[in-house]
Amino acid sequence: MQVSVLLQNKGSDVVSVGPDASVAKVVAVLAEHRIGAVVVSADGSHIDGVLSERDVVRALSRDGGAALERPARDLMTSEVFTCQPDTTVEELMSLMTDRRIRHIPVLVEGSLAGLVSIGDVVKDRISSLEHETKVLHDYIANPY
Repeated sequence: MQVSVLLQNKGSDVVSVGPDASVAKVVAVLAEHRIGAVVVSADGSHIDGVLSERDVVRALSRDGGAALERPARDLMTSEVFTCQPDTTVEELMSLMTDRRIRHIPVLVEGSLAGLVSIGDVVKDRISSLEHETKVLHDYIANPY
């Protein structure tokens, strides 16, 4: 299966913030949308970085409450790994595991086209395994 199928199932909407948004604003956006990361983008198309809950927690641990006043650009991860719609889910899982990342933006011709999380991948894998189990069960119960 390809990333494009994951995006068809979950949608291609991406929550983003500008690089000057305060971390407090980012935290509010994460809570409002019940998500674990946002894309940091000045124009909504080009990726400047990704800011995750983990980034915020590390900054709070290091800087205390002052971290909430800093701009997103100060805490975001600038080295962003991306994928294409034709990337396979297996390749995506490998990238997430090897790089220890949970959110990967999807690019089409260099522009942001979606965001895939580890939760999206796990949901897809569980669905596939449930379908496979049902097919095998049906075959065993009714082989003809």
